[in-house]
Amino acid sequence: MNASLDVMVVDDEETICEALSAWFIKDGHRVETALSGFQALERVAEKQFDVYLLDIKMPEMDGLELLPKLKHLQPAADVIMITAHGSIQSAVEAMKSGASDYLCKPFDPDELSLLMERLMINKSLRAENEALREQLIERQEIIIEGIVAQSEVMQKVFATIEEVAPTSAPILITGETGVGKDMIARAIHHMSGQAEGPFVTINCGAMSETLLESELFGHERGAFTGAVKARRGRLEMANHGTLFLDEIGEISSKMQVALLNAIEEKTFQRVGGNQSIETDFRLLCATHRDLSKMIKENRFREDFFYRINVITIHLPPLRERIEDVPALADHFLEVFVQETGKKIEGLTQRALGILAAYHWPGNVRELRNVVERAVVIAKGRMIGAEELTFLNPGQSECGFGPLTLAEMEAMHISASLDACDWNISRAAKQLGIDRSTLNRKIKRYRLTRPV
Repeated sequence: MNASLDVMVVDDEETICEALSAWFIKDGHRVETALSGFQALERVAEKQFDVYLLDIKMPEMDGLELLPKLKHLQPAADVIMITAHGSIQSAVEAMKSGASDYLCKPFDPDELSLLMERLMINKSLRAENEALREQLIERQEIIIEGIVAQSEVMQKVFATIEEVAPTSAPILITGETGVGKDMIARAIHHMSGQAEGPFVTINCGAMSETLLESELFGHERGAFTGAVKARRGRLEMANHGTLFLDEIGEISSKMQVALLNAIEEKTFQRVGGNQSIETDFRLLCATHRDLSKMIKENRFREDFFYRINVITIHLPPLRERIEDVPALADHFLEVFVQETGKKIEGLTQRALGILAAYHWPGNVRELRNVVERAVVIAKGRMIGAEELTFLNPGQSECGFGPLTLAEMEAMHISASLDACDWNISRAAKQLGIDRSTLNRKIKRYRLTRPV
């Protein structure tokens, strides 16, 4: 095996250090020795090793004392305890504290070689696992809980989510209708310490104040007409989990006070009840409204705003991250192709140009609906401009009307690239732009070199 390890032998007997060094060097490993635990710690401060061999019995600081100090400094390192037959029990205890294995004196050279080979295999597996983990993290930068994005602005949102999700701080998610605030809330829940608990959601703008009060706090039997039995509210259901209040800007001032008390005291009473019920949950809220402006207009309580707005995550509208449109369109296309069973392979270049040029007032939700409709009406293997005419009612059903500026640009760039055999430098010069600008436009319009 060509791979090698950095090894440190720690033993107060110099002959043991020399013998082990000779064997390990013969097998191609790099070896350093230390005659005491203190000497080993001084060396480790300057350099880290893959494997440490520690003698259990040493003066001043024995191997059992040195073990936790090394594991604290280098948790991923393998530690092998050196012991005599009479101290095997101590070696076993050391393994419970983080040691990888133990060796009994006198040493068998073949056993040493096999041990080091196994440690090299373990090191290689750890490296592979770390690489896979990095790949998953890289993938997560694009998709978090079904949220597809490639734009720089959304990558910053994802970085914020990764940073704040493990905390218990209340988060306010802002953004226009349809940008995916509810999906961000679910992503935060699944990445939080409350992930094993319930995720309870309620749209505060979808019901009257009386109904909302009952939904949030629950009610006792006979609390009002129709309350034939007691019912738990969302605050109670969310205990040890996450409560997501969507459209929080729609609730009344009275309801804001009631919620503020429940959040701060972690107790509440059901409607028509007098028993205090304890609850503890992570609070996430979302709104498309400008709450700061509503505070100035006395339409939203300032104390409640600061209680729910410890951390703010703003989702930009789709028109401000148009580079996400192709990836989102592909994602939704895959979803609806599976649902319908249709054999659709993708979107044509002109279809992508139409989607990229559209202003998306309904944001991601509208794009999802557009792709779903296109899949339903598609007759061929590709979704083209003819499946997207409903995006511009002014176009005739037969002719697709004049091209948009974005479509014209995409087609012009594509023609220039083809004429230059996709030589980026030559095409950029022909177009009168620099390489970086051309590369951005190629990415924006999802242009690909013909096979």
